[in-house]
Amino acid sequence: MIMKSLSNMSLSIPPWTGNHAQRQQMSNSSFPTEFLLLPFTDTRKLQLLNFALFLGIYLAALLGNGLILTAIACDHCLHTPMYFFLPNLASIDLGTITTTVPKAMANFLWDTRAISSYACAAQILFFFFFISAEFYLLTIMAYDRYVAICKPLHYGTVMDSRTCVNMAAAAWGSGFLNAVLHTANTFSLPLCQGNALDQFFCEVPQILKLSCSHAYLREVGLLVVSACLAFGCFLFLLMSYVQIFRAVLRIPSQQGRHKAFSTCLPHLTVVSLSISTGLFAYLKPPSVSSSSLNLLLAVLYSVVPPAVNPLIYSMRNEELKDAMCKLVTGYFQNQ
Repeated sequence: MIMKSLSNMSLSIPPWTGNHAQRQQMSNSSFPTEFLLLPFTDTRKLQLLNFALFLGIYLAALLGNGLILTAIACDHCLHTPMYFFLPNLASIDLGTITTTVPKAMANFLWDTRAISSYACAAQILFFFFFISAEFYLLTIMAYDRYVAICKPLHYGTVMDSRTCVNMAAAAWGSGFLNAVLHTANTFSLPLCQGNALDQFFCEVPQILKLSCSHAYLREVGLLVVSACLAFGCFLFLLMSYVQIFRAVLRIPSQQGRHKAFSTCLPHLTVVSLSISTGLFAYLKPPSVSSSSLNLLLAVLYSVVPPAVNPLIYSMRNEELKDAMCKLVTGYFQNQ
């Protein structure tokens, strides 16, 4: 990452008065040593309640995604292309929620809102990395479902182990490259609008709001390129599911249609949840924007999906549920 003029900065941070809109003026060539995150509340009891809520969600995400990773690794019946991408998704979900929630819990517990510039840069890097990789991976999983349902006789040939590994590596690598470019470019910008962020974790749009006039245009260009790539993935997802539903409706037996829908609906639900919350968070009209709404939407697209994705994938997947039940039963029997 690139920290511009870190050695020459001069910043005076006044005490927190509870007003998240408070800004600290800096020179055009300076970069703050720390940022102030948006607090959920300034009431101590509510802070502790938020800590307990985030802790519960975080533990649920660790348990659910950990069970999926362990069950698929231990059950040889699930060592198939369909289940190869699921542990990758579970790992990404663990990374996404670990990037934001532990710091938020620490702020709740210690009644603080400060985050260092290096920690902020790390949050942006890893959050952008995991979010990008997840979207690419969901696109690949849609293609996997398309081949399985529309071209079942060729599934073993098209989705062999080498192809699956290459696709997963491409998703992870593309996400990391995307994150590095955005993080380096964002932290090379001069900031002159203070250091208070209107969010409970660091993200690129909030840093851009603090940048000097016209200095952010280069990063906006990168964001436009990323948005075009995301739109291309969305079109691919849409076309894949159009073909999938057309193929499913041509299946003569009701049992066959039910089985096909059961394999697709969890993935479609996860995709819909991720896209709908993300799009509304970033494309909502300014007239409906507020700090409380921004916090709620941020929780919906960054905290909730990693916790509920394991539940979505296991609810309608009998093989995965059986593997997880065997894992839990075997654990308690050995105690």
